[in-house]
Amino acid sequence: MKVSLLSVIVPTYKQQKTITRDLWRIKSVLSKLRYPSELICVVDGTSDDHTFIKAKAFAAHRRNIKVVGYPTNKGKGHAVRFGMARSRGNIVAFIDAGMDINPNGLSMILEHFEWYSADIIVGSKRHPVSKVNYPWQRRIFSYGYQLLVRLLFHLKIRDTQVGLKCYRREVLEKVLPRLIIKTYAFDIEILAVAHYLGFTRIYEAPVEVKLDFGKNSTITSKKLWYFIFRMFLDTLAVYYRLRLLHYYSRRNRRKWIYDSELNFRVNTV
Repeated sequence: MKVSLLSVIVPTYKQQKTITRDLWRIKSVLSKLRYPSELICVVDGTSDDHTFIKAKAFAAHRRNIKVVGYPTNKGKGHAVRFGMARSRGNIVAFIDAGMDINPNGLSMILEHFEWYSADIIVGSKRHPVSKVNYPWQRRIFSYGYQLLVRLLFHLKIRDTQVGLKCYRREVLEKVLPRLIIKTYAFDIEILAVAHYLGFTRIYEAPVEVKLDFGKNSTITSKKLWYFIFRMFLDTLAVYYRLRLLHYYSRRNRRKWIYDSELNFRVNTV
């Protein structure tokens, strides 16, 4: 599939110390691609620190960079959808701020996108040529979670949680109006619903990931256990809506939650 315009969404929250560096690195990668691109930074809670102000200052004298946001933190899933609703590209990607994921992976993920004529490409820690450095506790959780995902949703990928993914716009036009989750299991909801709707050309691409959680990497961390608990509940909720309620079916479209902030535009460039 030809890339006429690539839109890259960067969700961010409380990253005033690094946001200028993060956007500069991503913009540098995009400038070297053979595709035209736009960069959309979404600040998930503009009133919490100076992330929005610093991002705006970076974008002020640069082309094809947009900085948007809203006052109250609503979760990564909401931020990604908020950015997607303001995108114009026929290919839409997102990458987490913070640079735990090397932004050079955008180039690799796009090459895979064209090679496979894909619906979705996901960055995967388990791709044979990925370079990964992250705590053993996260590895255990990740393996267990992916087994659960494969059992529930029959997705033929080995990793769904890396914050680097790329979608055809047609996929998003069909999927996003149906979504509910705004926080922990946003990634799996969009993949499961896309697969359910027949967008089965979902493939993995290599990434370079370096995570350092410091004290939060201990298995006794309350924050880690809360994250695991919420992910588990949200994932089961997706399964319940998909397999039992058939909520995502078109015949239930009157039940879908409409949010004007997240209304995805169907027009492309």
